[in-house]
Amino acid sequence: MDGLGFEPFDTPLGRVVVAWSPRGIFALALPSEREEETITWITAIAPGAVRVAPPAWVQDVMHLVAAHLGGAPQDFSKVPLDLERVSPFYRAVYQAAQDIPPGQTVTYGELAARLGKSRAAARAVGQALAKNPIPIVVPCHRILGAAGAAVGFSAPGGVQTKARLLALEGARVPRAR
Repeated sequence: MDGLGFEPFDTPLGRVVVAWSPRGIFALALPSEREEETITWITAIAPGAVRVAPPAWVQDVMHLVAAHLGGAPQDFSKVPLDLERVSPFYRAVYQAAQDIPPGQTVTYGELAARLGKSRAAARAVGQALAKNPIPIVVPCHRILGAAGAAVGFSAPGGVQTKARLLALEGARVPRAR
């Protein structure tokens, strides 16, 4: 396949949709109330993507995501990503987030520091993560607010989904005030 493909698949949290290119995973949509909404989101973020049977390496990623969402934390650090359409800064943020192991968390400021930026760059890190096209595989849910609370999650379900994902991984997170 030369272009972008996508395929919905079942997980313990509902239907997820993955999109890929020959270079890697392009996008991943967490479940929404209706599968049509999830597919609409994926086709908006991956224009030109067509529903097609996934190649074996994408099927492997689908199995990892389903296992992870079923409560068996997985390591996604080796999953190939297609980040060619994002800025170099966003790419660096996503790659740094991928290095955070399941069950562990860092703050937006700490992630900025890992990138060699000042903690004042936390807002820019948050903006990048708010546009993360590949949640779970790029674990933006592992990034917390300055006080260590689960804040700022743009996927369906918002902060409640973020807290649920962290709980699946065994992370303890105080509630946002």
